[in-house]
Amino acid sequence: MSTIAKPEIISEYKVHDTDTGSSEVQVALLTARINHLTEHLRTHRKDFHSRRGLLQMASRRRKLLDYLKRHNLPKYNELLKKLNLRK
Repeated sequence: MSTIAKPEIISEYKVHDTDTGSSEVQVALLTARINHLTEHLRTHRKDFHSRRGLLQMASRRRKLLDYLKRHNLPKYNELLKKLNLRK
């Protein structure tokens, strides 16, 4: 993920002015990294080290989404819709 895209993602999903680490921001950043790495793995099928990193990122995102679902269900549903994670 380029350093140009990161501030844009943070500004779009932040909860308050100085927010950089809320669950919503973390999930959005992980989603961007997962999408980027998925494209990389489509061309480099045998890159198993990157595949392991992708699985770890997906697991971390799943845990953050579970936390958000437990503590703030409306925000969870809004985030899923915004990131287009569920069909």
